[in-house]
Amino acid sequence: MKKLSTILILAFLALNVMAQEKSDLPNVTIKNLNGESINVSELSNDGNPFVLTFWATWCSPCVKEHNALSEVYDDWVEETGVKIYSVSIDDSRSTPKIKPFVEGKGWPFEILLDVNKDLARSMNVSVPPHTFLFDGDGKIVYQHTGYFEGAEEELYQEILKIVK
Repeated sequence: MKKLSTILILAFLALNVMAQEKSDLPNVTIKNLNGESINVSELSNDGNPFVLTFWATWCSPCVKEHNALSEVYDDWVEETGVKIYSVSIDDSRSTPKIKPFVEGKGWPFEILLDVNKDLARSMNVSVPPHTFLFDGDGKIVYQHTGYFEGAEEELYQEILKIVK
């Protein structure tokens, strides 16, 4: 009996450790611009940090943030290996406008569509822009809401902390 209780305790501890090692990404399925389903819990960047930023076409600060990120993105990728996933929370009526909008802006990010706001709700995003930085293990290490000129530099400094 003592052996069985020891085994159960060890099994419980092992499960607890495994649960703690899981990423902070929720098990939510959304679509990309090509209509393919993406399970957010599987997002990664080959062990490198990645950014998940929520935005909408009607959100002026979101567009400013994305334009600023777009200007520095190639340099960031080269220096840190970071990847940006951009999550639109526009509703289904606006969905057909998103791809031309993004292409017109020339944003190089992977665009995801959270039409029903399932992902936004699961991550407690209420107002865009809301930006999360994940380490290579999928753990949230930094986040901010809103946008101010220079916020991308603050984000970059947080990325550097992870990769060094």
